[in-house]
Amino acid sequence: MSDRLHNKTAVITGAGSGIGRAVAQLFAQQGASLALLDIKIDNIEVLAAHLERQFGHRCIAAVADVTQQEQVEHAVAQVTAALGKIDILINCAGVNVFHDPLTLKQNEWQRCMDVNLHGPYNLIRSVLPGMLTRQYGNVVNIASVHGHKIIPGTFPYPVAKHGLIGMTRSLGIEYASQGILVNSISPGLIMTPAAEKWLASCPDPDAERARQAALLPCNRIGNPDEVAYTALFLASDEARFINATDIVIDGGRSQVYHN
Repeated sequence: MSDRLHNKTAVITGAGSGIGRAVAQLFAQQGASLALLDIKIDNIEVLAAHLERQFGHRCIAAVADVTQQEQVEHAVAQVTAALGKIDILINCAGVNVFHDPLTLKQNEWQRCMDVNLHGPYNLIRSVLPGMLTRQYGNVVNIASVHGHKIIPGTFPYPVAKHGLIGMTRSLGIEYASQGILVNSISPGLIMTPAAEKWLASCPDPDAERARQAALLPCNRIGNPDEVAYTALFLASDEARFINATDIVIDGGRSQVYHN
């Protein structure tokens, strides 16, 4: 075990499953004190206790709906009181919303934007004052290849992810001279619980899994740990000259011209 995040404190949203959970496990292993945020305490309470026992660093669970600014501010205050500072924010909380544009209901549009775009902004806005006071902070937003390439039938999800990448770049430049780094990661198809659920809903799950893997130059689907390791690099001081940048993790698929 190394200590790439020694003496660092990280807040991770959506920490209860998928990429967020993988990030939490890796960051704890690498020496960080953690605050795990999720919309349900059941998703994170046991994980927080397990990581603290296993790695010996403080790990707390905090409930917050990222779309609600008051809840976010309360959670950040709770984290600051318990852990003393926030060095790193990893915005993993997200939701898939795929609809035909003409039948999309207003509440589904709003839900997509609230969780995937406004949610990260709520967290950033809440942790920034403390980061600016110390002139140090590292934000990593989990975006998507949908923020780069359009897949038919996925509206309005790409709209939110394009916005998240734009916000990443804008805030990275806005605060670069004050010691704040803001970057994003754009995963392709990653075998998260949401992806497993989608595959299970297909008429022939095994055939669809094989079809998706065949679309990738590496002939396999990604896993959450591979995204977590990229988040670790960006959140560490090893990446201190990387800012306002998005890193695509999709096995090379977005670089291939498909007939």
